[in-house]
Amino acid sequence: MTANIQGIQADLRGAKLDGWLFYDFRGRDPIAQHILNLPNGMRTRRWYYFVPAKGDPKKLVHKIEAESLAALPGDTLYYAGQHELHKNLKKMLGRAKKVAMQYSPKNEIPYVAMVDAGTVELVRGAGPKVVSSADLVQKYEACWSAEQTESHFSAGVIIDRIVSGAFEHAAKCVREKIALTEYDLKQWILKEFEAAGIWAEEGPDIAVNAHASDPHYGPTAESAAPIGEGDLLLLDVWGKKKTPGSVYYDVTWMSYLGARVPEKYAKVFTVVREARDKAVDLIRTHVAKGKPLQGWQVDQAARRVIEKAGYGKYFFHRTGHSIGEKVHGNGANMDGLETHDARHLIPHTCNSVEPGIYLPEFGVRTEVNVYIDEDEARVTGAVQDEILALLS
Repeated sequence: MTANIQGIQADLRGAKLDGWLFYDFRGRDPIAQHILNLPNGMRTRRWYYFVPAKGDPKKLVHKIEAESLAALPGDTLYYAGQHELHKNLKKMLGRAKKVAMQYSPKNEIPYVAMVDAGTVELVRGAGPKVVSSADLVQKYEACWSAEQTESHFSAGVIIDRIVSGAFEHAAKCVREKIALTEYDLKQWILKEFEAAGIWAEEGPDIAVNAHASDPHYGPTAESAAPIGEGDLLLLDVWGKKKTPGSVYYDVTWMSYLGARVPEKYAKVFTVVREARDKAVDLIRTHVAKGKPLQGWQVDQAARRVIEKAGYGKYFFHRTGHSIGEKVHGNGANMDGLETHDARHLIPHTCNSVEPGIYLPEFGVRTEVNVYIDEDEARVTGAVQDEILALLS
């Protein structure tokens, strides 16, 4: 597959940019390599590839690696020494006044900040203003094909079933007084994954009580707590089908090993549920109306609900993340806390919405996935409205 140069140029014109300058040194920018569909090869020196909004692309490579960008269209300029590099970089950029690079002002979106500060200074010195390629990147890195969308929905059906089965298994073990730890339940889920053709790089995260206060807690055989009657149980489960190009489904559910959920747990869950629903409704409304929406705005909507309820300091991560072939994708994150994600939510992308409250003695989180189409946004799987009482 060759790089979609015409598509890139159309997007550049739509964004009123003069070009997109790709740059890499020893594989530091996997985004550039993926978007340009570069085959494996020896690239030990700096290379530049400039796609103008109009006209033919240009390459700038070191003379001892003259064929390093041979797979890409366009004329080639060469350099050996620094002076020649600077001269030909300026020649390649021509009269361009505004070019995109994998750069983020003040590193506000570190997921696309692949170009070092010195190279940005070098490009600015050649004439053009450098702006972030963040919104362009997600068009090529985060948008799903029809096949990927189907893989997400079909994986979701399987994973929702396995999550439900995991709760049933935990309840059965407690009722029958069979020893079960967080790690044991993790292994049970992974066996179900294998049988169903689902795979994940790591996880799932299984946590009871205070362990659920650590958003990235992952049980090991040594650290796992027993699961017993009266425990609050969190399952954060993600996975995808074992087919090339498939994308993840990622959810978090809460349960209580008892007949009735204590008020202290139900109260906190109500707050995170309202925060989740506020964020989802904001996405749905903006997409339906065709109004631009940025990731940080979704985070703000959820965070205000939690802050108003008095739990603001206990919600210390972003509201959600992009989902793709990796569980944390390269699209817009729902984040105004850890970063200021000003990328727009665009069609054919998917993200999690997962607010949480993490008190010292227990943590509560709910997580759904929201897929954005051309004119609507929808939650892609089952939605939890209350903590499940497993022994009722």
